[in-house]
Amino acid sequence: MASSVSGTEEVRVSGLTPLKLVGLVCVFLALCLDVGAIISPAWVTAEDQYYLSLWETCWKPVSSVDWSCSSTLATDWQIATLAMLLGGAALTLLSFLVALVSLCFSSRSRCYKPVAVMLFSAVVLQVCSLVLFPIKFIETVSLRVYHEFNWGYGLAWGSTIFSFGGAMLYCLNPKNYEDYY
Repeated sequence: MASSVSGTEEVRVSGLTPLKLVGLVCVFLALCLDVGAIISPAWVTAEDQYYLSLWETCWKPVSSVDWSCSSTLATDWQIATLAMLLGGAALTLLSFLVALVSLCFSSRSRCYKPVAVMLFSAVVLQVCSLVLFPIKFIETVSLRVYHEFNWGYGLAWGSTIFSFGGAMLYCLNPKNYEDYY
């Protein structure tokens, strides 16, 4: 924190702006949504007979009360989707930790660019996984009943949007906003 005194007026200049705090909150929300999306059991559901998550697929035959489940880690597109989503979540976690540590140790402005780059990289990974998932699902799974992409898939999109928002906020140059704060 730099300060200068001219007459009786003291002016303080800080690299931390409210926009960076909002960016940190966006990154935290993105991280929470990532965790929810990754552990969600409902990425695709179909009329109480079928559900698909990142980890398993389960179906219930009409004549049975028991569910039959199998791992989704047997197909390459599901592994690729999971790997890209986990990679994006790891980058989001790393950027959150770097932003938090830089906030606590006053090395703020030096860390803005690396945080933004990590967040943009996470967004690219997550968008790729979220576009790949429905394309390959529709191409490979033949359900004869109505199915929908459910809340787990929506959480992953929410995480991507918050990561993008945080990255944009960390791209803003605080020197241009010093006069306002």
